[in-house]
Amino acid sequence: MMILETDRLSIAFGGVRAIDTVNIAVESGQVFSIIGPNGSGKTTLFNLVSGIYTPDDGSIRFAGKTATGLAPDELARRGLSRTFQNLQIFYRMSVLENVMVGRHRHERTGILADLLHLPSVARQNKATAEAARTALARVGLADLANRPAGSLAYGALKRLEIARALATEPILLLLDEPAAGCNPVETQEIDSVIRSIVKDGITVVLVEHDMRLVMNISDRVHVLANGGTLAEGTPEQVRSDAAVIQAYLGVHGSQEAVRAFD
Repeated sequence: MMILETDRLSIAFGGVRAIDTVNIAVESGQVFSIIGPNGSGKTTLFNLVSGIYTPDDGSIRFAGKTATGLAPDELARRGLSRTFQNLQIFYRMSVLENVMVGRHRHERTGILADLLHLPSVARQNKATAEAARTALARVGLADLANRPAGSLAYGALKRLEIARALATEPILLLLDEPAAGCNPVETQEIDSVIRSIVKDGITVVLVEHDMRLVMNISDRVHVLANGGTLAEGTPEQVRSDAAVIQAYLGVHGSQEAVRAFD
């Protein structure tokens, strides 16, 4: 089953086609990676799929239904969640509280119930905390639940963002450069988390610059350049594609490019 499809998806900013007739098809249970040089349109494509931008042309289907132009909150209700390239952490809140924020769409009590301190609010808060602890355990942060988020190391903060996204209970998770700025140990932790997520039945679409991570973990790789599709295939097919190598480092940098994908 295709969980995410785009058909001739396009958007322009000031006359520049940031995404130009891009078609992708992501099967359920895959790790589908989107790569490309800086400025190739990767995050713009994520913003279109996640409802932050509305396309000028083309269409999006999510879980078999039309999703073109849907707002992020509606997509979240349908089971799509994402992280962002830059950390979006509440540093003065606890690790647990950061993840509890991601449970808002599952909560049913309103302002009046909160003001009156009804028993239903206490029950809901307990359930939200339990679900948040489960999400933290999935990314290896259960023991840090009560610490201030601002005290965590950078790699742990990246995993905290993934935990908060998991708290929405997605069927499709978009990860925008989850390993950016991470050292090799932290990157390996991200690798393990992604593998565990997919094993649990969640499909992952990944934007990432770390080619070793991409090539090790992906089922399919889609390459963008100048807003359009340059190539798509298995990691083995993409890493040996001459056009992909040239797009990254130029025709005279083929040996360096090959090493970057190793």
